[in-house]
Amino acid sequence: NPFNPTTIIKYSVPNVVSNFSSNNVELKVYDVLGREIKTLVNQKQKAGNYEVSFDAKELSSGVYFYRLQSGDFIQTKKMMLLK
Repeated sequence: NPFNPTTIIKYSVPNVVSNFSSNNVELKVYDVLGREIKTLVNQKQKAGNYEVSFDAKELSSGVYFYRLQSGDFIQTKKMMLLK
């Protein structure tokens, strides 16, 4: 889904061991060349659903990716910035 200039990224932290354990969660944004643009989340979080705001007003139009990592779990999704 295209966005301009901000979007809400919804993500789920998987239940790795139990709902009572916290894992370090990283959610980072990358450009199409794989360069890291911004770290949106870098903290311990329990399994569950979360949201984080991404402000891209300083970036150019184009395709960006965000990567969620929690333990061995890695998920990458694409997003489109249109100005």
